[in-house]
Amino acid sequence: MSLPARRFERKFRAGVLGATGMVGQRFVQMLANHPWFELTDLAASERSSGKKYGDAVKWHLDSPVPESAHNLVVKDLAPNLDCDFVFSALDSSVAGPAEEDFARAGYPVLSNSKNHRMDSDVPLLVPEVNASHLDAIPLQQKNRGYDGGFIVTNPNCSTAGLVLVLKPLADAFGLEKIFVVTMQAVSGAGYPGVASLDILGNVVPFISGEEEKMEAEPQKLLGKWEGGRFVEAGLGISAHCNRVPVRDGHLECVSLSLKKIASIREVAEVLRDFAVDEELASLPTAVRNPIVVVDEDNRPQPRLDSGAGHGMAAVVGRIRECSLLDVKLALLSHNLVRGAAGAAVLNAELLASRGFLHHRDAVNLKIAEPVAR
Repeated sequence: MSLPARRFERKFRAGVLGATGMVGQRFVQMLANHPWFELTDLAASERSSGKKYGDAVKWHLDSPVPESAHNLVVKDLAPNLDCDFVFSALDSSVAGPAEEDFARAGYPVLSNSKNHRMDSDVPLLVPEVNASHLDAIPLQQKNRGYDGGFIVTNPNCSTAGLVLVLKPLADAFGLEKIFVVTMQAVSGAGYPGVASLDILGNVVPFISGEEEKMEAEPQKLLGKWEGGRFVEAGLGISAHCNRVPVRDGHLECVSLSLKKIASIREVAEVLRDFAVDEELASLPTAVRNPIVVVDEDNRPQPRLDSGAGHGMAAVVGRIRECSLLDVKLALLSHNLVRGAAGAAVLNAELLASRGFLHHRDAVNLKIAEPVAR
C-alpha cells in the first residue's frame, strides 16, 4: 500500500529539465503546492541558463508564474542539480543522452520525452493501467550500472487517454483490433508550435511520428512484464492523427473489436464503474474514477470537458455499435495534464509510495527494490 503524505518525514525535492517549454511550465505549475514534492531546481537550454526563471520563461498558462519558481536561477543540463529526482520535459533532440546522464548520476528520471519509452528495460507507465511494470526498474539499474538512478516514462499525449479507456475494456471483454482517428490540440506541438496561417480555419492531417507512437505504445502499456522482459499485448492498431485549431484537449474517435460479445450498455457500465484501487486513490494527483462517461450526443468537447478530474480524467461519449468492428466511441483527454506533466507527476507519486524515491542528501543509494504491496 502507498504511504499517506504525513508519513514522509519531509518533501522530496524535484527538479525540472526543459523547464521553460509548454510541458515544463505545467510541471512548474503542478509542483507549486504539491503535498509530497517541492520544486528546488530548474534546468533548460543555454539560452535560459543563468537567468531567473521569471525572466527566462515566456509563460503561457492561465495563472501567474508560481512565486516558488519565479526567482529560481535556471541551470544548464549538467547532472548536478539540488534535488532528489527530476522531471524531464526535454525536446527529443537532446532528451535521450541527457536523461541517461542524470540516471547514471543517481537521479530517478520521470520523462515525458519519447526517447526511452520503448526501451526493453524502461517502464512506459500509466499507473491505472500497468503499475506492475515498475518491477522492471531493478533490472534496468543492473543492466545499465545505475546506482540509485533510473528512467520511467509516460506515453505520448494521445496514447495516454486512449489506453486509460482501453484498460477496463481489455480486462472485461478482451480486445482484438483498434482503429483511432485523433483531432489534436495545437498546444501539443509546443511553442510556437504550428504557424497560425497553417492551422487557423484548417486541419493538418499529419503529425510527424504520432501515428507510429499510437500504434506501438499501447502494445507495451497493455502488455505484461514477465520478470526479464516486456511482452506486448498483440493488438491490431491503426491510427490517423490530425492537428486541429483547438488550444488544449485531444479528441479521439475510436472503433474496437472485442473478444467477448458485449452490449453497448455493458461497455458503458464497465467504463463508468472503472475505479482505481486504494493505493492509487491515495496519490495526490489521482482520480478515483478516471473515466467520465457523458450521455449527451455532442460530448465530449475540448472546451467543455478537457478539465475533467483536474485534467487527469478521460471523458468518453457517443458509445454505440460499430458496423465494421463492434463498438465505437469518442474520448477526450487533456494533452498537457493527463497526456504530459500530470501523467509524470502521478508516476512520481506512485514511485514515492512504493519506496523508489529517496532523499539524496540522506541516503547512499543502491539498487532500488519495490516495497511489499
